Amino acid sequence: MQSEIYADAIGEITVTGTVMRLDLVSLSHTMRDDRGQPVPEHRMRIVMSLEGFANSFEVLQNAMNGLIEAGAIRRNEPDQMPTNPAGASGGATSPNFM
Repeated sequence: MQSEIYADAIGEITVTGTVMRLDLVSLSHTMRDDRGQPVPEHRMRIVMSLEGFANSFEVLQNAMNGLIEAGAIRRNEPDQMPTNPAGASGGATSPNFM
């Protein structure tokens, strides 16, 4: 029998040379942040070669496409940038947004 582990997310990905480390995290049932929200706790690390990750990425992408097609999840569309970040009041705007 194989052991299983549940994770809420990938917390961090680190690449060193040709090795990739994916840290899996789950929300703590005991630790809270300043707002009272559960904080992520490290659960397990997956270590694989970059080639292994590249092969796994294709499998994950196919799974994601199947979930989207089945309607189980929706792809988020990026919000449109406002043309005037200062709003209609005509306040000062940064030249970075012109």
